[in-house]
Amino acid sequence: MSQDLPPEPEFGTALPVTPAPEVLRFLALRRSTAAVTLEAPAPTDAELDQLFRLAARAPDHGKLAPWRFVVLEGPDKAAFADRLEALARSRGDANLVGKLAKLRIPPLTVVIISRVKPAAIPEWEQILSAGAVCTNFLNAALAMGYGCNWITDWYSFDQDALAILGLAHGERVAGFMMLGTPGEPPLERERPDLAPLVSRWTP
Repeated sequence: MSQDLPPEPEFGTALPVTPAPEVLRFLALRRSTAAVTLEAPAPTDAELDQLFRLAARAPDHGKLAPWRFVVLEGPDKAAFADRLEALARSRGDANLVGKLAKLRIPPLTVVIISRVKPAAIPEWEQILSAGAVCTNFLNAALAMGYGCNWITDWYSFDQDALAILGLAHGERVAGFMMLGTPGEPPLERERPDLAPLVSRWTP
């Protein structure tokens, strides 16, 4: 499903803004895929490189790249899930163990890490940039024809789990991106009523 992407533009290249109705149609119908329905095949290494490139074209005030990617796949992903399960069982919490199915079942997972850097750019903007990277990654994977689900479960916040993942001090998980081929099409979910959510400021 690898796409024939244009080459990376050189710095300073003029990139005119042009209508892209196919993108609007995609966004109007996009739907995340339930993680437990994802199966092989997952994106190839070449496709992953494309996803990283597309995800990184997110807003990034100050050009800090305040995020990074961790790939979990194959036996290494299984070993990571096993260590999380051992952690959950050591606490006697079967509910935590059950939630690991969303991590175990998909054939591939990419963790997007928020890493705020010392800079004049506010911390909040750097965190938002990591969220934008997650959104780009999610939509790019779906547009590539794969299923993807952005998950932040207990192992995204638990300090012992984050130590297993190898996060440095100050780093946080922005999202576990579960990837694969949908075993069944996702169903549309309820969407918010936008009327009470939109206002216009007046003096």
